[in-house]
Order: sequence, then C-alpha cells, then structure tokens
Amino acid sequence: MQNDDKARKAPPKDDETAPDAPPGEDGTSSPDSGTPAEQGGGQVTPLPRKAGAGGQGGAAKGQGPAKGGPQGGQGPNKGQGPNKGGPKKGPQQQQAAPAAEVVEVAPVASPARMQKRHWGLVTSFVLAVLLPLALVSIYLWGVSVDQYASRTGFTVRQEEGGTASELLGGLSQFTGGGGGQSNPDILYEFIQSQDIITAVNEDVNLIEAYSGPWPNDPIFSLWPSASIEELLWYWQRMVRISYDQSTGLIELRVLAFSADTAQRIAQAIVAESQSKVNALNAEEREDSLRYAEEDLAEAETRLREARQALTAFRSRTQIVDPEAEIQGQMGVVNNLQEQLASALIELDLLREDTNSSDPRVAQARRRIEVIRGRLASERQSFAQDEVAGIGTDYPTLIEEYEGLTVDREFAEESYRAALAALDAARERAARQTLYLATFIRPTLAETAEYPRRFMLTGLAALFLAMGWAILALVYYSIRDRQ
Repeated sequence: MQNDDKARKAPPKDDETAPDAPPGEDGTSSPDSGTPAEQGGGQVTPLPRKAGAGGQGGAAKGQGPAKGGPQGGQGPNKGQGPNKGGPKKGPQQQQAAPAAEVVEVAPVASPARMQKRHWGLVTSFVLAVLLPLALVSIYLWGVSVDQYASRTGFTVRQEEGGTASELLGGLSQFTGGGGGQSNPDILYEFIQSQDIITAVNEDVNLIEAYSGPWPNDPIFSLWPSASIEELLWYWQRMVRISYDQSTGLIELRVLAFSADTAQRIAQAIVAESQSKVNALNAEEREDSLRYAEEDLAEAETRLREARQALTAFRSRTQIVDPEAEIQGQMGVVNNLQEQLASALIELDLLREDTNSSDPRVAQARRRIEVIRGRLASERQSFAQDEVAGIGTDYPTLIEEYEGLTVDREFAEESYRAALAALDAARERAARQTLYLATFIRPTLAETAEYPRRFMLTGLAALFLAMGWAILALVYYSIRDRQ
C-alpha cells in the first residue's frame, strides 16, 4: 500500500506519455496550441480524456495489475476495478480505449456596430437623395399649378382629280403643281417659328396667359418680362408637335393653366395654319401664272424670230420652197435616165437583128452618148454650179433651208406647250388646290393632366439614387487605391 501511495503521488515522467496521445491530453499544453480562450476566445466542451499510461485529469492515477500500463484508467475508483488481481495481460489482451474526439465550437460573433464610414454613407444618402426628393415632392404636390391640355390634329390636303394640264401630257411640272409633299413640312416648321407666336399673340395674350402663376410656380410658369426669344423657348415647351412624314398628319398638344385658355390657343394655331395654307395657295397661283406667262412670251419671241428668218431666206433666194425647186431639177435628171434606158434597149434589139455595120446601130450609139453626156452635165450643175442670182449651190441652199424649218417647228411646239401651261395655270388659279383638313378639332379638357407628378417624382428618385450610387462607388474606389 505504501508503494502504491508513492506511485500515485509520483508525477509522471515525460517519456511515460502515451505515444499515440493527442497533444494536450496528457495535461500539458503544446507550444503551438494554447487554451481555448487564447486560440480565439471560444469555449471548448470538456470531454473524458483518453485512458492510458500517464493519463491525468481524474481523481487519482489508476492502479491495476500493470501500473502505468495502457489499462491504467482514471476515475473515482482510484484504479480499484475488476482488473485488479486478474490474469496476466498479453499483447493481444491489451486493448487501448478508443480516443475521444475534441469538438471545438466557433467563437460567437460580436454584434455589428455602425462604423464611421457607415454613418458617412447614410448622411450622404440623406443629403443627396432623400432631401432633394423631398423638396421635389413638396414642390410638385404643394406648389405647382395644374395644367390643362387641348389636343388637335390636321393635315394639308391637295386637290385630287385630272386637270387640263395632266390631260395635256403632265404639264403640272410647268405649273408648279408638284410641291404638295413639302407643304406639311412647311406647316410643321411654321408652328414652331416666331411668326406664329406673333400671330397667336394678337388673339390670345400669351404673356398674360402663361405668367399667371408667377412667382408662386416659377418652374412651370413664364416670367412676365419675357422677351420674344424667351417666349419662343417657352412656346416650344408648352406646345408639343407630333408629325408623321409618311402620312403628313400633324397632331398638337397645347398646355395652359386653364382649360379655356388651352382651347383658345389651339384654335388660334389651327386658324393661323389655315391662313398659312391659303397664303401658300395664293403664292403658288401667282407663281404658276407668272411662270406660264413668261414661258409663253419667250415661246412667242422664239417663234417670231424663226418665222422672220425663214421669210428673209425666201426673200433673198427668190425661192418660196427650195424643196419644190429641187424636185423640178430632179425631174430633168429622172427623164434623162428614162431616155437612156430606152436607148439602150433599142440598141440591144438592133444588134440582134442587124450587123454592126448597120447605120441604125451607129445612130443608137450616138444617141446613148448624147443622153449620158446630158445626164452628167445636169448632175454636175445640180451639185456644183451656183443657183442663178443666189451665189450658192443647191446643197448649201437646202442645208440652210432645213435648219430654218427645224427652228420654226421647234418654236411652234414650244409655243403650243407654253399656251397649254398658261391655260392650266389659270385653271388652277380659279380654285383652291391646297386646303387644311382638320381631323381633330381643339378639345376642351375637364381634368388637369399635367404636370405628371408621379412620373416626375419617380424619375427624380431614380436619377438621384443613380447619381448617389455612382459618386459613392467612385469615392470608395479612389480611397481603396490610396
């Protein structure tokens, strides 16, 4: 017993530690591992330690048949177990107790706390997004004045149907009738110009109509001292135009601070557009008549000069129709050719009935020679000899006459075309070829549709949030680089 007590009181040596014991199970701490608190502030669940030689942690060091052996367990029995005094252990009977696993619990995260940078983001979001959005909402819902819309639509129509100019071969190009497609374009630009503002301002006082809410609503109203250029800028803001070039349809949306004012402005725009179309009609008629009369006068002058030149030629040559004169000269040549053919036939007949010494054969040959000589002389005189009293030959005379004839015929055709164009221009001037067709009359609004507060508030929130997010990302990107 004394020996046993000494064995229990003696501390274990370093070399008596079980070779397979994990670090820390023998009651000592390894240099790489510390206490659970030192390893991360966590907590470790205590588990039974491995039974074996040198194991510490029980009430006393276990004693058994083999002290310090692998079966020297620890526990409250101080090693007094059923193995004491048992049979001797062999290598096969010595079985080590299974090693217990150590489960480490992760350290508990501390509660999140707002840092300085977080407060900076929140402050910037409030100042850059929430505060401006609140101001926009307050202005839209509490300050801005309701606006009423009046809508109208019209187009420029051109007269359809066959006219005299079209029946005469498409002479509408001469009368200026091919510009109907550009009239809606002209009207579209006219509605956005300063001219229509001046004309509408005579019927409706635009400064007074649009500066009524001033200065309570400075964003959506016009200041009373606005110039004509500033009024034009505000006009393009309050009068929106939708124009379809393929169909020529024009639609207007006119805004004002009262429904009656919006309708009056829309009616004034339609009236001024009709006046502009009438002015285009009058200008087109005047231009068509003027151009047609100028073309006719020019054609008359050309025809008169051609006829005068032909008359001068006849007076100089004393030949009314050179072609008839030439036909007479050619008649002589044709007659001689016929006589020559007849003489040749007679000679052939004589040769068949008589011999070559017959006097009739010699006379036929002589006759043929005379006819050939005369035919050559006539042809030479026609091609080279000068006409008596003229001083030129027949080819040159014919060339000059044909040129004068062509000039006269062209002048006559031009005169006919100019005369037909003048008749067509007068026919077009007698009626209205362009007119304004209104397919939507100016409407009278019953409820205010503008300003669109929900849409403007949503857009303001979207752009403010996007701007704040972009600036925040840029700031943190620059800070991270530094």
